[in-house]
Amino acid sequence: MREYDLTNARWRKSCYSNGEGGDCLEVADGVPGVVPVRDSKVPDGAVPVVRAGAWAAFMGAVGADRLRG
Repeated sequence: MREYDLTNARWRKSCYSNGEGGDCLEVADGVPGVVPVRDSKVPDGAVPVVRAGAWAAFMGAVGADRLRG
């Protein structure tokens, strides 16, 4: 498995985050070809890395509300 240097990653919270310390995911910009994801409450925890194309498809499904069961 490839490791990515996330030392200078620019993390951002979802636009749906209310800023009150709730359950939030953060994603990092500036890592070519992938989207690192982390739990905002555990910034030093595990960081799954998703291919950019898969992340775009996921976000498209979220935006189209196609993920409801």
